[in-house]
Amino acid sequence: MLLTITNLRYPATDLSFLLHKHPAKVQSVEVVNGKAHVFYPEVSEEKCTCAILLDMDPVGLVRNSDGNSFALDQYVNDRPYVASSFMASAISKGFSSALNGNCKARPELVDIPLQLEVKLSVLSIRGGEPILQQLFEPLGYEISAIQHPLDPHFPEWGNSRYFTVTLKHTITLQALLSHLYVLIPVMDNEKHYWVNEDEITKLMNKGKGWLEAHPARELIVRRYLRNQHKLSNEALAAMTVLEDAPVVEKEPKQRLHDVRLQAVSDEIARLPVTSIIDLGCGEGRLLKLLLENKQLQRITGMDVSAYSLEIAARRLKLDKMIDSQRKRINLLQGSLLYRDKRLQGYDVATMVEVIEHLDEDRLTALEKNVFNEIQPSTVVLTTPNKEWNSTFTEDENKMRHADHRFEWTRAEFQAWCEHIRDAYKYTYDIKPLGEEIEAVGAPSQMAIFSKQ
Repeated sequence: MLLTITNLRYPATDLSFLLHKHPAKVQSVEVVNGKAHVFYPEVSEEKCTCAILLDMDPVGLVRNSDGNSFALDQYVNDRPYVASSFMASAISKGFSSALNGNCKARPELVDIPLQLEVKLSVLSIRGGEPILQQLFEPLGYEISAIQHPLDPHFPEWGNSRYFTVTLKHTITLQALLSHLYVLIPVMDNEKHYWVNEDEITKLMNKGKGWLEAHPARELIVRRYLRNQHKLSNEALAAMTVLEDAPVVEKEPKQRLHDVRLQAVSDEIARLPVTSIIDLGCGEGRLLKLLLENKQLQRITGMDVSAYSLEIAARRLKLDKMIDSQRKRINLLQGSLLYRDKRLQGYDVATMVEVIEHLDEDRLTALEKNVFNEIQPSTVVLTTPNKEWNSTFTEDENKMRHADHRFEWTRAEFQAWCEHIRDAYKYTYDIKPLGEEIEAVGAPSQMAIFSKQ
């Protein structure tokens, strides 16, 4: 598979400085199951073209498939021949400096729009040319696409999903590479590696400044994250938080979920406690932060999903922990709605964005189990603020996630906290999470309950 990038802005050789690749040399980088070769077919002050040729090992793809469904198709496999997530990885490795907006030799070039032309041979597009247009036209590209037949000898078979695509735009090289890095696997709707929460970070970084306002944002996010609803909803919610927020210089914005986790971790750090259980720990993000708190000698994560706990174990790298660290942490499968002796005896219990996933009539069971049976000295809990939703939708019934059963206003949340105080003898303090907006408050709200 071949990708060429041509600069027609004089002097066109500026492209070589930005790509950090010498025009007189052929350079190669290792990628998964292959090599990416970078070279210049044409170099002049008027026109400079850099090519990245991805040479995949078909046998290696099968041997190292790790269960990837497409790699198991040993006898009919297009992966070595079409631009896919392998090409996105090659862009990241071969053009890493340019993709990250770095140019040591000529830093002033980074922000200069170039007259660029990209050609991809061959590109897999699930959804055909309409998807290509839907993704690139809003970004200002001039598009030319040639669709290839399934077999030129049998025209009655119709066309394939494979295209030779040319894109033209006057744009910075970093922006161009960011678009390609994200959108090539989106068009293919496939990836050659396991997709987890780390992909959200990649998407947020490479999509910063253009993806938030893209009219096909939801399609891009869902395809990029392999249609995993939980990951997609988390990414879309984070973008919703960031899209209207004012940009102060060029400081990176924290994702709302990271704000929540850090706030909870900071609350725990202020307490004279040594043990904690994270109820509904999900994939272990909070647990990873809590491990940095040296005073915590007993850290437990509990979740109803065995799949989430497997991801948490990988995130925490439990199999590689030294013994002293491994003794501090434990993962349990269970439900916070039912009495479970394993959940007792902890100083603190946390529930980060958990209660809104329960039907409201099930809250009574949660209350009794957490505040009456488990009875930690402190409970730290967060939940979305329904009033804040008006900043991104006019539909008052629209919730932050499809899996939410309810979302409370600030007054409704306070009323529930008062009920907990009166019924179970806990005092409480409520704090906003995220940037507050007049009249609607912050995106999320946190309550710290303390046993009287």
